[in-house]
Amino acid sequence: MTESLTGSQTGPLAGPRTGPLAGPPSPSAPAASSEVVGLLLAAGGGRRLGGCPKALLEHRGELFVERAARALRNGGCTRVHIVLGATADVVREQAKLPGCTLVDNPDWHEGMGSSVRAGLASLRGSGAGAALVCLVDQPGVGAAAVSRVRAAFRSTATLAAATYGGERGHPVLFGADHWDGIAVSATGDRGARAYLEEFAAAVTAVECGDVADPYDIDTMSDLERLE
Repeated sequence: MTESLTGSQTGPLAGPRTGPLAGPPSPSAPAASSEVVGLLLAAGGGRRLGGCPKALLEHRGELFVERAARALRNGGCTRVHIVLGATADVVREQAKLPGCTLVDNPDWHEGMGSSVRAGLASLRGSGAGAALVCLVDQPGVGAAAVSRVRAAFRSTATLAAATYGGERGHPVLFGADHWDGIAVSATGDRGARAYLEEFAAAVTAVECGDVADPYDIDTMSDLERLE
């Protein structure tokens, strides 16, 4: 099962961290921008799926990357940034992603952390108050869960995450005040796990178990869950 950004088992802004995690940002005033931008991580190579990138998996005539981007838009994200890696050129050619910003991550093979860094770097200077992160391999997480987590945004200091029966999962929302700290700690396949564990008390839990199912598509047998 893929390790998630958040540390649940459903799933360059700065240099490598050499000491303890930075302290939490100081509380901020309401965000200069209340916009929450969707950030979709879709760079993986699908090693356990025979080398088929998950972004290019298809269900009911729609690619996974298209489905996830639509969920972010329908959930209230007016802009969507999509991080691509393995066979990025093929995804660009085949996927219908109008209006989305496509971000290349040449270091995708290093793990999810590199995609987190690339995605957050692409938002620098965008004026966004927060990034709402989804994973391309969770087709059971749709617009309803996105909308609930997005509604937790209060300021650039906000941290929020979907929970499923009390277990943290995705989507997860990172207020802009946290981007530097997350980027520093995002290495390997840990994603934002270390940062969210360090500041767990600041994370707003948003229960989504009644509107979404956070299963991952990691192997061929997992595809049976789509039927």
